[in-house]
Amino acid sequence: MLYLALFISFFKIGLFGFGGGLAILSLIQMEVEKHGWMNEQEFVDIVAVSQVTPGPIGINCATYVGYTVGGFWGSVLSTFAIVLPSLIIMLTICKVYFRLQTKYQGNPYFEQTLKMLRFTVIGLIASAALMLIKPTTFIDPISWIIFTSVCIFTILPQLYKNKVTEFFSHPILLILFAGLAGLLVYSL
Repeated sequence: MLYLALFISFFKIGLFGFGGGLAILSLIQMEVEKHGWMNEQEFVDIVAVSQVTPGPIGINCATYVGYTVGGFWGSVLSTFAIVLPSLIIMLTICKVYFRLQTKYQGNPYFEQTLKMLRFTVIGLIASAALMLIKPTTFIDPISWIIFTSVCIFTILPQLYKNKVTEFFSHPILLILFAGLAGLLVYSL
Protein backbone atom coordinates (compact mmCIF):
# COMPACT_ATOMS: atom_id res chain seq x y z
CA MET A 1 0.00 0.00 0.00
CA LEU A 2 2.94 2.32 0.72
CA TYR A 3 4.33 1.82 -2.77
CA LEU A 4 0.97 2.56 -4.34
CA ALA A 5 0.70 5.78 -2.32
CA LEU A 6 4.23 6.79 -3.37
CA PHE A 7 3.45 6.10 -7.02
CA ILE A 8 0.14 7.98 -7.04
CA SER A 9 1.57 10.96 -5.14
CA PHE A 10 4.60 11.43 -7.36
CA PHE A 11 2.67 10.69 -10.55
CA LYS A 12 0.27 13.52 -9.64
CA ILE A 13 3.20 15.83 -8.92
CA GLY A 14 4.82 14.94 -12.25
CA LEU A 15 1.53 15.45 -14.08
CA PHE A 16 0.47 18.76 -12.54
CA GLY A 17 3.78 20.28 -11.45
CA PHE A 18 4.78 22.99 -13.90
CA GLY A 19 7.64 25.45 -13.62
CA GLY A 20 10.57 23.23 -12.78
CA GLY A 21 11.94 21.61 -9.66
CA LEU A 22 11.72 24.53 -7.26
CA ALA A 23 8.11 25.15 -8.27
CA ILE A 24 7.07 21.59 -7.41
CA LEU A 25 8.78 21.45 -4.02
CA SER A 26 5.63 22.75 -2.37
CA LEU A 27 3.61 19.96 -4.02
CA ILE A 28 6.09 17.39 -2.76
CA GLN A 29 5.98 18.87 0.74
CA MET A 30 2.17 18.84 0.70
CA GLU A 31 2.12 15.12 -0.23
CA VAL A 32 4.78 14.27 2.34
CA GLU A 33 2.86 16.05 5.10
CA LYS A 34 -0.49 14.61 3.99
CA HIS A 35 0.82 11.05 4.27
CA GLY A 36 2.97 11.73 7.34
CA TRP A 37 6.04 10.27 5.67
CA MET A 38 8.47 12.64 7.44
CA ASN A 39 8.53 15.73 9.59
CA GLU A 40 9.29 19.25 8.41
CA GLN A 41 12.96 19.18 9.43
CA GLU A 42 13.59 15.93 7.56
CA PHE A 43 11.96 17.40 4.46
CA VAL A 44 14.12 20.55 4.70
CA ASP A 45 17.21 18.34 4.96
CA ILE A 46 16.14 16.36 1.91
CA VAL A 47 15.60 19.58 -0.07
CA ALA A 48 19.09 20.77 0.92
CA VAL A 49 20.66 17.49 -0.21
CA SER A 50 18.60 17.59 -3.44
CA GLN A 51 19.95 21.05 -4.25
CA VAL A 52 23.59 20.05 -4.00
CA THR A 53 23.15 16.74 -5.80
CA PRO A 54 23.61 16.86 -9.59
CA GLY A 55 20.38 16.65 -11.54
CA PRO A 56 16.92 18.20 -11.39
CA ILE A 57 15.95 19.13 -7.85
CA GLY A 58 12.38 17.81 -8.15
CA ILE A 59 13.53 14.38 -9.29
CA ASN A 60 16.28 14.29 -6.66
CA CYS A 61 13.78 15.20 -3.96
CA ALA A 62 11.36 12.50 -5.15
CA THR A 63 14.18 9.96 -5.09
CA TYR A 64 15.22 10.90 -1.55
CA VAL A 65 11.65 10.94 -0.22
CA GLY A 66 11.03 7.54 -1.82
CA TYR A 67 14.23 6.15 -0.32
CA THR A 68 13.47 7.53 3.14
CA VAL A 69 9.96 6.11 3.11
CA GLY A 70 10.32 2.88 1.12
CA GLY A 71 13.99 2.09 0.75
CA PHE A 72 15.57 1.27 -2.60
CA TRP A 73 12.33 0.27 -4.34
CA GLY A 74 10.57 3.33 -2.92
CA SER A 75 13.21 5.58 -4.49
CA VAL A 76 13.00 3.79 -7.84
CA LEU A 77 9.21 3.97 -7.84
CA SER A 78 9.06 7.64 -6.82
CA THR A 79 11.61 8.65 -9.44
CA PHE A 80 9.80 6.66 -12.14
CA ALA A 81 6.41 8.07 -11.11
CA ILE A 82 7.50 11.74 -11.23
CA VAL A 83 9.07 11.28 -14.69
CA LEU A 84 6.34 9.07 -16.18
CA PRO A 85 3.82 11.83 -17.08
CA SER A 86 6.45 13.75 -19.05
CA LEU A 87 7.53 10.56 -20.78
CA ILE A 88 3.94 9.72 -21.77
CA ILE A 89 3.30 13.24 -23.07
CA MET A 90 6.52 13.31 -25.13
CA LEU A 91 5.93 9.84 -26.59
CA THR A 92 2.39 10.87 -27.55
CA ILE A 93 3.61 14.07 -29.21
CA CYS A 94 6.31 12.12 -31.10
CA LYS A 95 3.81 9.51 -32.27
CA VAL A 96 1.41 12.21 -33.51
CA TYR A 97 4.29 14.03 -35.22
CA PHE A 98 5.52 10.91 -37.03
CA ARG A 99 1.99 10.03 -38.15
CA LEU A 100 1.48 13.54 -39.48
CA GLN A 101 4.85 13.48 -41.16
CA THR A 102 4.07 10.17 -42.87
CA LYS A 103 0.59 11.27 -43.88
CA TYR A 104 1.54 14.72 -45.17
CA GLN A 105 5.01 13.99 -46.53
CA GLY A 106 5.52 16.05 -49.65
CA ASN A 107 2.66 18.40 -48.81
CA PRO A 108 4.08 21.93 -49.35
CA TYR A 109 1.99 23.45 -46.54
CA PHE A 110 3.18 20.87 -44.03
CA GLU A 111 6.80 21.23 -45.15
CA GLN A 112 6.59 25.03 -44.90
CA THR A 113 5.06 24.78 -41.42
CA LEU A 114 7.93 22.58 -40.24
CA LYS A 115 10.47 24.96 -41.76
CA MET A 116 8.87 27.90 -39.93
CA LEU A 117 8.86 25.93 -36.67
CA ARG A 118 12.63 25.50 -36.96
CA PHE A 119 13.03 29.25 -37.06
CA THR A 120 10.65 29.60 -34.14
CA VAL A 121 12.83 27.26 -32.09
CA ILE A 122 15.93 29.20 -33.08
CA GLY A 123 14.15 32.39 -32.01
CA LEU A 124 13.25 30.91 -28.62
CA ILE A 125 16.83 29.77 -28.06
CA ALA A 126 18.15 33.17 -29.17
CA SER A 127 15.73 34.86 -26.79
CA ALA A 128 17.05 32.79 -23.89
CA ALA A 129 20.63 33.54 -24.94
CA LEU A 130 19.95 37.27 -25.18
CA MET A 131 18.48 37.26 -21.67
CA LEU A 132 21.80 35.86 -20.44
CA ILE A 133 23.85 38.63 -22.03
CA LYS A 134 24.93 40.84 -19.17
CA PRO A 135 27.95 43.06 -18.57
CA THR A 136 29.40 40.39 -16.27
CA THR A 137 29.28 37.64 -18.90
CA PHE A 138 30.15 39.58 -22.06
CA ILE A 139 33.11 41.52 -20.80
CA ASP A 140 34.89 42.32 -24.04
CA PRO A 141 34.48 42.29 -27.84
CA ILE A 142 35.97 38.79 -28.11
CA SER A 143 33.00 37.39 -26.17
CA TRP A 144 30.72 38.93 -28.76
CA ILE A 145 32.77 37.45 -31.61
CA ILE A 146 32.55 33.94 -30.14
CA PHE A 147 28.81 34.35 -29.51
CA THR A 148 28.17 35.67 -33.02
CA SER A 149 30.21 32.86 -34.62
CA VAL A 150 28.24 30.18 -32.79
CA CYS A 151 24.97 31.90 -33.80
CA ILE A 152 26.02 32.02 -37.46
CA PHE A 153 27.03 28.35 -37.48
CA THR A 154 23.71 27.48 -35.87
CA ILE A 155 21.51 29.43 -38.30
CA LEU A 156 23.54 28.89 -41.51
CA PRO A 157 22.57 25.22 -42.02
CA GLN A 158 18.90 26.16 -41.79
CA LEU A 159 19.35 28.50 -44.74
CA TYR A 160 21.85 26.55 -46.85
CA LYS A 161 21.71 22.77 -46.66
CA ASN A 162 24.96 21.08 -47.64
CA LYS A 163 27.55 18.79 -46.07
CA VAL A 164 29.91 21.57 -44.98
CA THR A 165 27.30 23.63 -43.13
CA GLU A 166 25.82 20.52 -41.53
CA PHE A 167 29.26 19.43 -40.32
CA PHE A 168 30.14 22.80 -38.77
CA SER A 169 26.72 23.18 -37.17
CA HIS A 170 26.85 19.92 -35.21
CA PRO A 171 26.01 20.82 -31.56
CA ILE A 172 29.01 19.00 -30.10
CA LEU A 173 31.38 20.78 -32.51
CA LEU A 174 29.80 24.14 -31.63
CA ILE A 175 30.27 23.48 -27.92
CA LEU A 176 33.88 22.39 -28.48
CA PHE A 177 34.53 25.42 -30.71
CA ALA A 178 33.14 27.88 -28.15
CA GLY A 179 34.99 26.17 -25.28
CA LEU A 180 38.29 26.09 -27.17
CA ALA A 181 37.92 29.72 -28.23
CA GLY A 182 37.17 30.76 -24.65
CA LEU A 183 40.12 28.74 -23.37
CA LEU A 184 42.50 30.23 -25.91
CA VAL A 185 41.31 33.80 -25.43
CA TYR A 186 40.89 33.93 -21.67
CA SER A 187 43.71 31.70 -20.45
CA LEU A 188 46.49 33.38 -22.41
